[in-house]
Amino acid sequence: MQHNSITGEPTHSRRAHERRAYTRARLSLPLKVQRIAGQRGLPACLHTEDISSNGVFFLYPQHIEPGTPLELEVLLIDRVLGRATVRMRILAHIVRAQDSSKHGWHGLAATFDDISFVRDEVKTPG
Repeated sequence: MQHNSITGEPTHSRRAHERRAYTRARLSLPLKVQRIAGQRGLPACLHTEDISSNGVFFLYPQHIEPGTPLELEVLLIDRVLGRATVRMRILAHIVRAQDSSKHGWHGLAATFDDISFVRDEVKTPG
């Protein structure tokens, strides 16, 4: 069974090497890399590893250099009770790239530069 939880420590107890300013939620949300430095991203089935109000960490099948701009889309709600889909459209840039234990994949941390929300509602007859 998978549990979603908020992880983080109060700032007064944060270890010296901890650089995160925002609490991360260990959520697995569907994620698409729409563009990398203006070029179309790879069509891969991706999920967030963790996310905060300021950034996201995910695995990707290609190394991307820190500083590279990205356009991401994260699915927050997928037609709950048949009503609406809510997605975050994000302009971001890579702040950290690391090897992953999953062969051929890379762990990428991106910080958000701009976020917008898109809601696609299903029209009900009547």
